[in-house]
Amino acid sequence: MSFRRRPSGGRGALLILTTAPTAALGRSLAARLVKRKLAACVSLKEGWVSYYEWNGGLEKAKEVLLLIKTDRDHYQTVEKFLLRHHPYKVPEIIALPVLKGSKAYLSWISEVLE
Repeated sequence: MSFRRRPSGGRGALLILTTAPTAALGRSLAARLVKRKLAACVSLKEGWVSYYEWNGGLEKAKEVLLLIKTDRDHYQTVEKFLLRHHPYKVPEIIALPVLKGSKAYLSWISEVLE
């Protein structure tokens, strides 16, 4: 994954979005990502509702949103982890570059992930 602009104050921080079908799975994924130092922090938002097309029909699902704070160096490993441990056939895994942020927070992410 390559992004053209380098964010200021950090080693290329990323925000990865994914969802989980249950809060228990969301908490489990979050804890394992942080424990393995693949993410500095994972925030969970319960009560998320997703609408999407699947197999030719409109689907609606209650999900838990995970906001994974990591960096570019860890993206591939995070993606592999999510693909291995996620129950969905095609899980949402979207990475957004962090273009700006608190220097202290971005430095903290880098320190935690070293």
